This record gives sequence, C-alpha cells and structure tokens, in this order.
Amino acid sequence: MFAQLGIPAAAVWWIVLFSAIMLGLALITVPIVVSRLPSDYFIRTHRSAWMKRSRLGWICWPVLVIKNLIGLGFLFFGILMLVLPGQGLLTILIAAMLLDYPGKYRLQRWVVRRKGVSNSINWMRRKAGRPPFEFEDDRPIRTEAT
Repeated sequence: MFAQLGIPAAAVWWIVLFSAIMLGLALITVPIVVSRLPSDYFIRTHRSAWMKRSRLGWICWPVLVIKNLIGLGFLFFGILMLVLPGQGLLTILIAAMLLDYPGKYRLQRWVVRRKGVSNSINWMRRKAGRPPFEFEDDRPIRTEAT
C-alpha cells in the first residue's frame, strides 16, 4: 500500500518506530505529570507565568521558544500520523499541551471536566497517593458566616 504512494519501506519502519517510542513516552510521562500537579490546578482562574517566578530570567525566553518549536514538531508529526501509521491523536494532544496559545487554559479545563477524562486522571492520582483534582462546583460555597 505504501509502495503505491511512493513511500519507501524504510520510512514506514521509521514512522512505526517513532510511533512506538511516542506511545512508550506517553505511558511513562502522563502519570508522572498528572500526579505532580496540585489538586487545585484547574480551579485557578489565573496562572502566574513561570517566567516571572524564575530567578534566571535570561534563560526563560530561549526555553519558551524551544518548547514551542518542539510543540510544533509534535503537531506536524501528529498530523502526519493521522494518515500514516502512528499515534496521531495522542501526538497532537501532546503538541496542544506544549504550545502556548490563547484559550489554552480554558481548553484544558474543558477537556479534563469530561467524565471519562476526569475519572482516568483521578484514578492515576489515587494510584500515586494524591488527592483527586478539584473543580469549581466541587468546592464548598463560602458564606459570610463562615
């Protein structure tokens, strides 16, 4: 099939290898990242920029540029893997988390609020001994009496 498209067999094997590596990295890194986030991560309406908190301000911009270039690479390969063998959607999701764009935080909260996603990430947090993520409607309402 790929020979008819003019894609050499060696390229297909490299794509399959890259896909397997990406899947392995995702299986390792996703639980680590999910377990290290604070439980109120998705309640915060504003995040302080990590660049403002850094003591090495001069290194923040190159790191930001490199992170976004890596994100663009993941996005490019994810789109390719939608039609070629590989974990295309997973790779695009990783790209969406790496890239900086307007509305990213709202999109993350929307995705994590889906029942299947929140159940899965809270299961990972339970396995790591961490409390589940809190969401806006989970918090008790504060009154003036309390």
